[in-house]
Amino acid sequence: MAHSDVQTPVAQHQRVIVHNKNGEKLVGILHDTGSAEVVILCHGFRSNKENDISLNLAKTFENEGISAFRFDFSGNGESEGSFKYGNYYGEADDLHAIIQYWRAAGRVISAILGHSKGGDVVLLYASKYHDIGFVINVSGRYDLKKGIKERLGNEFMERIEKEGYIDVKNKKGEVQYQVTWESLKDRLNTDMHEACLLIDKECRVFTIHGSADEIIPVEDAFEFDKIIPNHKLHIVESADHCYTSHQKELVSIVLNLIKTSLLPH
Repeated sequence: MAHSDVQTPVAQHQRVIVHNKNGEKLVGILHDTGSAEVVILCHGFRSNKENDISLNLAKTFENEGISAFRFDFSGNGESEGSFKYGNYYGEADDLHAIIQYWRAAGRVISAILGHSKGGDVVLLYASKYHDIGFVINVSGRYDLKKGIKERLGNEFMERIEKEGYIDVKNKKGEVQYQVTWESLKDRLNTDMHEACLLIDKECRVFTIHGSADEIIPVEDAFEFDKIIPNHKLHIVESADHCYTSHQKELVSIVLNLIKTSLLPH
């Protein structure tokens, strides 16, 4: 038990570079409290390690003496590599490189957490590598065939078959990223249903989803709940996709989960 005269150790923020299997540098920040356990935080589509959810979680864990590592997937943020649409399994492999790095450094990975696309990535990781005991999927997408026309337009298949690619532009007409036929196919062929059936029964999976999610419908969370063997679901009432006005609630749900997972079973 901590006594009142014992100060909570101040976390050190350490910039860490890990190479993925393609030799690209992945850049991350370790919030190091000295704990052996580390929670790995994964960002979503075209986001990075500086997003509000990752920052708020890392700071909260710090205050509780839990170390956390937030990083940029290849082609995002400060990490090397070119941005790729799709690339779900590629990001799961990036996560594998991160987890191997920390294990080699003597750390224990207590949980992997991903938001949005990162939620899919942590689930795919668990389905492929079978070496993690606790996965938190925050607002991941169940059916990757959906949500494409919202970004690429209704005629996206015709356009990509004709041109071979689609440039996605912002309101000013500047190209933000390019979707190639290959990367679109990669997304369409990533089957979350099949993958989730492969997650070990011993692996505890928790899905959190906002009831007012405007990007990925809350129904997706119920689909995950039906098929993942060892699964619990928490719907955050009125929360949108980025938990804009529900950050505190999200952080407290995750913190309780992590603290419970660190207790001896």
